[in-house]
Amino acid sequence: MGKEGGEEDVLPLPLFETKEARFVGAYKVLAFTVFVGICLIWVYRLTHMPRAGEQGRWAWIGVFMAELCFGLYWILTQSCRFKVVYHYPFKERLSYRYKDQLPSVDIFVCTADPKMEPPTLVINTIFSVMSYNYPPEKLSIYLSDDGASELTYYALLEASSFSKHWIPFCKKFNIQPRSPSAYFAQQIDVQDITYGQEWLAMKKLYKEMEDRIDLVVEMGKIPKETRDRHKGFLEWNSKVTKQDHQSIVQIIIDGRDKSMVDIDGGRLPTLVYMAREKRPQWPHNFKAGAMNAMIRVSSEISNAPFILNLDCDMYANDADTICEALCFFTDDKRGHEISFVQYPQNYDNIMTNDIYGCSFSVPSNIEFAGLDGYGAAPYCGTGCFHRRESLCGKAHSKDYKGEWNIKAKKNADKTIDELEKESKVLTNCIYEKDTQWGNKMGLIYGCTSEDVVTGLAIQCRGWKSIHHNPNRKAFLGVAPTTLDAALVQHKRWSEGMFQIFFSKYCPFIYGLGKIKLGAQMAYSIYLLFAPTSIPTLYYVIVPPLCLLHGISLFPQVKSLWFLPIAYVFVARNACGIAEALSCGDTLIAWWNSQRMWVFRRTTSYLFGFIDVVRWQLGLSKTTFTITTKVNTEDVLKRYEQEVLEFGSSTIVFTIIASLALLHLFSLIGGITKIVLELEFKSLEQLILQVILNLLLVMINIPVYQALFIRHDNGRLPSSILFKSFVLASLACLMPII
Repeated sequence: MGKEGGEEDVLPLPLFETKEARFVGAYKVLAFTVFVGICLIWVYRLTHMPRAGEQGRWAWIGVFMAELCFGLYWILTQSCRFKVVYHYPFKERLSYRYKDQLPSVDIFVCTADPKMEPPTLVINTIFSVMSYNYPPEKLSIYLSDDGASELTYYALLEASSFSKHWIPFCKKFNIQPRSPSAYFAQQIDVQDITYGQEWLAMKKLYKEMEDRIDLVVEMGKIPKETRDRHKGFLEWNSKVTKQDHQSIVQIIIDGRDKSMVDIDGGRLPTLVYMAREKRPQWPHNFKAGAMNAMIRVSSEISNAPFILNLDCDMYANDADTICEALCFFTDDKRGHEISFVQYPQNYDNIMTNDIYGCSFSVPSNIEFAGLDGYGAAPYCGTGCFHRRESLCGKAHSKDYKGEWNIKAKKNADKTIDELEKESKVLTNCIYEKDTQWGNKMGLIYGCTSEDVVTGLAIQCRGWKSIHHNPNRKAFLGVAPTTLDAALVQHKRWSEGMFQIFFSKYCPFIYGLGKIKLGAQMAYSIYLLFAPTSIPTLYYVIVPPLCLLHGISLFPQVKSLWFLPIAYVFVARNACGIAEALSCGDTLIAWWNSQRMWVFRRTTSYLFGFIDVVRWQLGLSKTTFTITTKVNTEDVLKRYEQEVLEFGSSTIVFTIIASLALLHLFSLIGGITKIVLELEFKSLEQLILQVILNLLLVMINIPVYQALFIRHDNGRLPSSILFKSFVLASLACLMPII
């Protein structure tokens, strides 16, 4: 903790600085005017409600309730936009100040299914973190395999051999990124002869390893000669299945051993494979259970004071990220109060216009940064650096100084076999029985969004958190490439977060007096994804049907009440476009996000809402769905062409297609009725409904193409066309009261 510049009387320079976002004051003024407009819309609804017995009264009441929900939800979204902050770490100061005293870091990587998460994908993430610009003897990488697959274990063995070539290659030429698959996929202009020769040799070596792994995965079994060479395969027998197996812990590279070096003589990081015990009669608590098992095993082997956790498809894209994150933890003034540093989830396969709205650029750059302003940036489950003490249940206190010179338990003299044996005990099913694990220690059990609720619980223990979004993305993953996968992902998220709202960890209850009100409100933006489906579903069904039946729900253009509705619509969308463009999105990407907003709220969030209600009533149990990372060539081709991928007969697509046809029928029917009956006075009364319906039809253009025009395998099946046509037609016959 020495002083800089040789001046003992001067405090060390800060390792990071924080700046407030620009134009927050101007935005507050705009938000206030929008709020006034929303209040005027509510007043209009109450003062112009049809009388009892008049047609459309209940439709009007329903629209008022929907707009009331939209307005209140909008108020929640503003809580984080008023506190947006950005952080700027000084990595050079960290290296200068601590030099050889840098703390150790444990890195956790989670995988669960070798079919949906191919072993080659997993080991590319492993390579990227093994080759960080950080002392390798201070790195320990743990791969948790909840699928207990010998194929994944074999791939990790292959990776341990290849890493002896890959790590020195990365550091010699300072390449980026350090995932071999991502690196070799780049277009590289090789001008240095030495570099060019080594590049070709390394690519050949990687391809040979990749082919061996793919061959073993295709065969589905490990060759006998390979089994005989590695004792670890003795753990696998005919009784081992994904849901029923003993604890497996294998230390593949022992970083304590100074003889474990790469081809240039450099030290190698510790590399550990583990699969916690699973038995059908014991709950395994999904990813949270895997994380907690890794926390315990790592405390026995390396016990680093800081932990990075990653999903298996989220490779490290910046070799200096560890030093960057440590700037926050080790800062003399504020570091002691920081529990975790969350990096945003970014993806390397997102197309220019982001057809599935997966980039999350606005939440990452604005909403999460706003939560950061309250010291309550959310934990998102991957790409997050943790302080081990806070993750293990320690509450923050004013006299806490931020200890990070923690040493591993007395294991220097223990053999690998002894460490493996002791670690297996920590991953047994019965180990957590009658303990605080999953409650006050480690990740919290009970819902599928264990990451979000864990972050909230840590903040309620007095810790603060950081959301850091650097210019060079720290981690890159694989975004869904089909509409079904994108919607399933959001269904899982919305369900898990709504479970939190119904639990004892509801931020308005659990966080009362522990975190600021603005943070409680901002958390609720995400926890209430699921129930927003109800007013949205009403709004995309009833106003179009009212247009079809000639029932007006909005004021005429010449009415003064038209002004607040028009202002709120224009201001909110203009602000949304400005936010999207400022975050690097295109205008088309913003439009695609509006489409996905409708799709998610009418399908993913709806089913998430229903499942949580059933869960609350004890009619269902919590489940966890893994999204596949494998796609066929024709699916990838359509994704690269930015064509929506349907291709299956699911209830989700039936709902989307039915709503799309309902909007088309209502628009055509409503306008036809006005024209044929020459009721142009009605057009003045219905113009806003016509515009709303027209926007919904425009949003659904890709659906109409998939129903009527496309002939590829990604189109909507004829069975969907038939069912949606029948459902939309029946809806059009419904009376409006």
